Amino acid sequence: MADSSESNMATSPVQNSRRGEAFTSSPGRDLPPFEDESEGLLGTEGLPDEEDEDGEELIGEGMERDYRPIPELDVYEAEGLALNDDDLEELTASQREAAERAMRQRDREMGRGLGRMRAGLLYESDDDEDEGRPLRKRRLAERAAEGMEEEEEDMIESIENLEDMKGHSVREWVSMAAPRLEIYHRFKNFLKTHVDDHGHNVFKERINDMCKENNESVVVNYEDLAAREHVLAYFLPEAPAEMLKIFDEAAKEVVMAMYPKYNQIAQEIHVRISHLPLVEELRSLRQLHLNQLIRTSGVVTSCTGVLPQLSMVKYNCAKCGFVLGPFSQSQNQEVKPGSCPECQSLGPFEINMEETVYQNYQRIKIQESPGKVAAGRLPRSKDAILLADLVDSCKPGDEIELTGIYHNNYDGSLNTANGFPVFATVILANHITKKDNKVAVGELTDEDMKVIVGLSKDEQIGEKIFASIAPSIYGHEDIKRGLALALFGGEAKNPGGKHKIRGDINMLLCGDPGTAKSQFLKYVEKVASRAIFTTGQGASAVGLTAYVQRHPVTKEWTLEAGALVLADRGVCLIDEFDKMNDQDRTSIHEAMEQQSISISKAGIVTSLQARCTVIAAANPIGGRYDPSLTFSENVDLTEPIVSRFDILCVVRDSVDPVQDEMLARFVVSSHIKHHPNNKDEVNGDPQEIILPNSYGVEPIPQEILKKYIIYAKEKVHPKLNQMDQDKVARMYSELRKESMATGSIPITVRHIESMIRMAEAHARMHLRDYVVEDDVNMAIRVMLESFIDTQKFSVMRSMRKTFSRYLAFRRDNNELLLFILKQLVSEQVMYQRNRYGAQQDSIEVPEKDLIDKARQINIHNLSAFFDSDLFKTNKFSRDVKRKLIVQNF
Repeated sequence: MADSSESNMATSPVQNSRRGEAFTSSPGRDLPPFEDESEGLLGTEGLPDEEDEDGEELIGEGMERDYRPIPELDVYEAEGLALNDDDLEELTASQREAAERAMRQRDREMGRGLGRMRAGLLYESDDDEDEGRPLRKRRLAERAAEGMEEEEEDMIESIENLEDMKGHSVREWVSMAAPRLEIYHRFKNFLKTHVDDHGHNVFKERINDMCKENNESVVVNYEDLAAREHVLAYFLPEAPAEMLKIFDEAAKEVVMAMYPKYNQIAQEIHVRISHLPLVEELRSLRQLHLNQLIRTSGVVTSCTGVLPQLSMVKYNCAKCGFVLGPFSQSQNQEVKPGSCPECQSLGPFEINMEETVYQNYQRIKIQESPGKVAAGRLPRSKDAILLADLVDSCKPGDEIELTGIYHNNYDGSLNTANGFPVFATVILANHITKKDNKVAVGELTDEDMKVIVGLSKDEQIGEKIFASIAPSIYGHEDIKRGLALALFGGEAKNPGGKHKIRGDINMLLCGDPGTAKSQFLKYVEKVASRAIFTTGQGASAVGLTAYVQRHPVTKEWTLEAGALVLADRGVCLIDEFDKMNDQDRTSIHEAMEQQSISISKAGIVTSLQARCTVIAAANPIGGRYDPSLTFSENVDLTEPIVSRFDILCVVRDSVDPVQDEMLARFVVSSHIKHHPNNKDEVNGDPQEIILPNSYGVEPIPQEILKKYIIYAKEKVHPKLNQMDQDKVARMYSELRKESMATGSIPITVRHIESMIRMAEAHARMHLRDYVVEDDVNMAIRVMLESFIDTQKFSVMRSMRKTFSRYLAFRRDNNELLLFILKQLVSEQVMYQRNRYGAQQDSIEVPEKDLIDKARQINIHNLSAFFDSDLFKTNKFSRDVKRKLIVQNF
């Protein structure tokens, strides 16, 4: 038996490897397989002399005899082998070493070698520690190097294998050591090497800027990350808390490499993710989004003060004074130590105030933007938590885009109300951007800008824009002109930084019911980039301005924004303005002129911005407007509030058979054209119904008009250097004289400012950098029309004559002549009604009367007017023989 056991050790290497497997599994033997990575052959150098452990001694004196050749036994078993003995050759030492290396490689690939077969015979001795330990350390170091190299090669380095999560979830996978390390290195490499189109190192510049301002946030564009490291971009929304922690560590290392002592200024560096591709609405957040990175938008309605929150807690043991910790404090529950490791007591423990690390904490509430809420739905709101340097980055009234982690936390108060386990949800903010018109301009493409600039070069662009305002409403040119100017707005000024002069144009529509006042407001709500619609009956004073209330959880007073604050840099539309209480109406005095809202309640003294255009609609007293009374007698509004409106539009529902017929045709055509089932029929019928346009020019498509307004408001800031000051001064003095004589609405200095604002708005509409004479003339015309419309009927005619040269600006001669002709017709109708008691089917007006009136406004040739479509569409005809103008009803 001895010979046979010896011969077993002396077979060729191939036999050795095969028999090694048989050895380890045979009963009574517990021998590890032979393996040596550095030496190849097992030798006698550096081996221990004796074996202390129990068991058979395999290494001792004369062990080299095991390797002597025994020809009888150095053969393969015939069973199961298709080899001849003649094919086998005895291997040299170097060949044997190469073969063993190949076998080790094979075992490693098959998943053996790394764990189960590592322990070689050399490591079984505990004796010669001085020599064994350095050797073992060297081996472990080599193996670690080799193992790391192998891991990077086999499972981490290649992107496919980093994506192959071995059956784990993303959260589990990124928490493991090896993937975590690889993510760390990849992100660090991304920060160091990412360059833009011009070859500039993006993050080097950003980190430089950050450190100059002593900030602690590095903004990373998600699209850049996805382009360079798409695996990290895939993992990030799925496991944001874990990934952002790794990103923060990597960013900190990069910053510390550039500025070694920066940790004295900022302990932590935060990576902020911007431009996440998918924007979720607040009302669409569901269980699916829990613990995911989301991007949503809304208006900040309230925010708490900045509070310190525990970040890393240390406790003092009250009995022995030992300091426990630090413990990392999570958002959801309080971390408490179990027992003191020093004296084993179970407490009590007190927070060590000096060594505990705090971070800034603020809670805000964001609500859906008013324009995005479906009709009849309540706007949803969600709490968001701002930490570290994000606190105070927004205030009530700001419209923001928020990127953050959608968290849930257990809320006992919800369960007492609902009776079963319910989780409250909150967004842990990572990145905040304020949405301003600048963002909207950023969304305009180069094509859009080319179209806008091309449109502005059209000579008739002003008329086209006026014609494009509410194209589904017939007539009302003066209201459309006023709305267009209000949408474009003037230029706000702040002389010497002492007092602000508003640039927004306020407008009041007042008149008979059924004249589309509310429709105009609804139209503006759709066109304006940011608009809030409210009604006088449904709005209270605090609902319009701002209100202070006690927070239900923290019991501290918080400030919540009202409609005018939410409409900051936008339009606030108030319908049924006359139905508001006087107290409520006076609350918006400050908002309309100073464009701020001052609050002094419950210890909160502050001022909020309300830089918005106010467009209001009101009905006169008794329902219908009485032309024989002044404006103030018709409308139940005080002088202070009326003087704050730049444009007053009085809408009268007057009876005019021709106009009424045209209006009826327009309404019927509009209903036919826009019927939901009409599309199929119109496709079959090539004749499209074209609605008549009161301006006679081609209107601009609504989408382009929206973009045009956004572009003009952001890019164009008209200056007043070339303005005709004398004309405005003369105009103001004349108006003051007239207003004192007629006792109508008083003309104040505010009306000069109104004229300037309208002139700026008209210049902005044409994308001009300077206000020119045309703009001033148009502003004076709108101002005068607004003023004359509010007069008594008896005063109105004489006033129109006085200011006729201003009112005629930019009006087509045909329009002026038509206006004069209609006045003559209405006089004739009154005469016939008084004489015959009934209106005739046709009215005849002497041509001479029209010629005399035309001469007064310097129009001498009427032939073009008689041939125009305007003359014919209003059902006028000319009887040349009798020199009469006939209108048939």
